[in-house]
Amino acid sequence: MKFTFTRILQLSITILLLAGCSTSESDVTYKVTEVIDGDTFKIQYNDREETIRLLLVDTPETVHPQKPVQPFGKEASNWMKQELSGERVELELDVSERGKYGRILAYVYNEEGEMINELLLEKGLARVAYIYPPNTKYVDRFQEIQEEAQLNERGIWSIENYVTEDGFTSDSRPEVQPNSDCSIKGNINSDDEKIYHMPDGAYYDVTKPELMFCTESEAQQSGFRPSKR
Repeated sequence: MKFTFTRILQLSITILLLAGCSTSESDVTYKVTEVIDGDTFKIQYNDREETIRLLLVDTPETVHPQKPVQPFGKEASNWMKQELSGERVELELDVSERGKYGRILAYVYNEEGEMINELLLEKGLARVAYIYPPNTKYVDRFQEIQEEAQLNERGIWSIENYVTEDGFTSDSRPEVQPNSDCSIKGNINSDDEKIYHMPDGAYYDVTKPELMFCTESEAQQSGFRPSKR
């Protein structure tokens, strides 16, 4: 018989109760071993690591291989690291346990009992997204929290037309079109770092430039550094 993550957890708690034991903190909470970005992290589960994806929320990209760092992506990631790194969390699952990438989908609570999904929405560091039935338990509540953050122009909602139904625009600033004479793209990321991208660079095609340079020397003289990839 194949047991799901949820069933194993339920059986563990049931066995302890039948044995007359009280459930300790380590039985129902899990240590965070790594924060990947604003909506994904890893926990220690028995003798292995499991990746957790927050349900019904989406934060701007910071580690996507084909997208530049998006505004408020690092803010969301840094907040998660400060909030969860080395801490213990409690997981609440919805109907479906895992997503198509094998990650556990969950509503996550910190040691104070606050739901991380909600806190990200309150701070304007995430949008309500990936609403796929049957995992919709808190979607109405999340929409209300998002509307309040949007009304007060917090975080991602402070940038006009940044949040869309399909995600986040990579850059809210006007795009400069490349020309045949100058093909080096100069981009300023959300941390105000000035980075230039060569035509053969990994992120060249997805980068929206603020400036175009004809030579690397010209870019460097303007305060831009080369992309690491």
